[in-house]
Amino acid sequence: MKQITLMEKYPLFVLELLKSETSCIDIEDVLHELKKQIETHPVAVYIATFDHYAHTTALPEHIIDPNIKAAQNIVFCFGKELPRPELVGVRPRSIGICEMEDKFVLSFLEAPNPVANKAMEEWVLALKK
Repeated sequence: MKQITLMEKYPLFVLELLKSETSCIDIEDVLHELKKQIETHPVAVYIATFDHYAHTTALPEHIIDPNIKAAQNIVFCFGKELPRPELVGVRPRSIGICEMEDKFVLSFLEAPNPVANKAMEEWVLALKK
């Protein structure tokens, strides 16, 4: 897993996971495994799955990297505390999953809560065999 700054402003954690490194066959398997991690977490709650690929391809004018076979976001929240109203603006969280021919690319925006970052990193790394 690496940490990058995308477009000079978005702090992201990114994992490129070869399909040979995981038991997941397709994006649905990855989503299933991540949803299990979310549902067993003592604080996190699953909210939804968003099919980013379907949404984008349905637009009359769209651009999609031809190497991307599928793209979805799993949306969840760690909202254990709400000490300031501004924190609502950084919630909920999501993990983006892109399926390529030979790998999955998983990414998530750095959260202001280090415990949430650690959990998301563990969930993503748990996909490795």
